Amino acid sequence: SSRRVWVMAPLAFTGLVAGLLYRRERALPDAAQDGVGQPVTLALFAEDGTRTGTARVRRVVKSDAEWRDDLSSEQYAVTRGEATEFAFHNLYWKEHKAGVCRCVGCGNAVFRSSEKFDSDTGWPSFWAAAAEENVQLSSDRRLGYERVEVLCRKCGAHLGHVFEDGPPPTGKRYCINSAALRFLRSGNGK
Repeated sequence: SSRRVWVMAPLAFTGLVAGLLYRRERALPDAAQDGVGQPVTLALFAEDGTRTGTARVRRVVKSDAEWRDDLSSEQYAVTRGEATEFAFHNLYWKEHKAGVCRCVGCGNAVFRSSEKFDSDTGWPSFWAAAAEENVQLSSDRRLGYERVEVLCRKCGAHLGHVFEDGPPPTGKRYCINSAALRFLRSGNGK
């Protein structure tokens, strides 16, 4: 029996460490599900990018501890701490399949592949949001000059920034952190 402990203890320890280090990707919340904050109206989208209607829902409001529990450390640093991930070393900068990018915090459809373009900046770039009502723009002077921050309207997650050097038809470049997004590929496989 003591021999069994010596054999099982390292296996149990390895399992414990693996469990602490590995964070299973959680299911995205339904964007149409109510939070507890102020009401907002969001555009709803199917996974193929088709607008399916609107919903009046309450904003998602969570404590810092709840956000830390729900998000990976990188997702938390970007969406709640306004960090910027490394250019050219993030999940979606080269993603070209058809689908919808949803906010990792609340499932709100914030960008679609139909508005994505290659900006050569190393981050996912879009010439428009999925719907204007799904994002919020805010003045950002943290670096000592004026920028326009892009936030998720439903949960307030920091997504990135928007610049005036994008392609037609808008001339805008929404420069977005992959860590703030969950890309859901369209069922048609494009």
